[in-house]
Amino acid sequence: MKRDLLKVCLEENTPLWDQCLDTPFLQGIAQGTLPEDCFKGYIVDDSLYLREYSKVFAWGMLHARDMAEIRAYYSLLSFVNEGEGATRRQYLKKYGLTDESIQHLPLRPENRVYVDRMIEGARDGEGAAECLMASLPCMLSYAYIFRKMVEQSPGVLDTVYGPFVRDYAGEKYEESCRQWMEFAEKICENLPEERWEVCRKLFWDCSVHEQKFWEMSQNPREDV
Repeated sequence: MKRDLLKVCLEENTPLWDQCLDTPFLQGIAQGTLPEDCFKGYIVDDSLYLREYSKVFAWGMLHARDMAEIRAYYSLLSFVNEGEGATRRQYLKKYGLTDESIQHLPLRPENRVYVDRMIEGARDGEGAAECLMASLPCMLSYAYIFRKMVEQSPGVLDTVYGPFVRDYAGEKYEESCRQWMEFAEKICENLPEERWEVCRKLFWDCSVHEQKFWEMSQNPREDV
């Protein structure tokens, strides 16, 4: 019986993403009550995370079967840098920081374990399927979490965190997610059972690390 890998992953991981939404950090965002020193720490951690996240696409390009796949990874890398990056850099500027000024900072333990799992999964995999299952939990969970947050707490858009939330709850981000889901469905068709399970586990692991990242972010960094 043919099983849609991405559909199974979404069914299994959506309850975990709901738990993420219930973390104190994201509840503080939703209510506009999160202390800004916590958000400042999050923005720094997210910036360091995205640097490592981008390396997953390098493994995807290395394993690419044709130029179409390479262009797909390049488009996602460009989206991370230009789309997500613009608002993130505005918050860094607000806090007197730049991408360049924070590169020497260490990743907090929860962040380091997460990016290591992603890169390991992409590096040790057989190709695009593993790269996608490592990178999509971040992208898809953000779309799910922040769309739901706006539905539940529309006033969040009028808080200091409104630009951040709007980036992930907007139509442009949703369309990018849709395109990447279609790409993943195509790539993950007809995987052998053993590889199918490896990819399923990788998606789950990265969703768990997403939850731990949100939990970590409730505590401000002490070095910025």
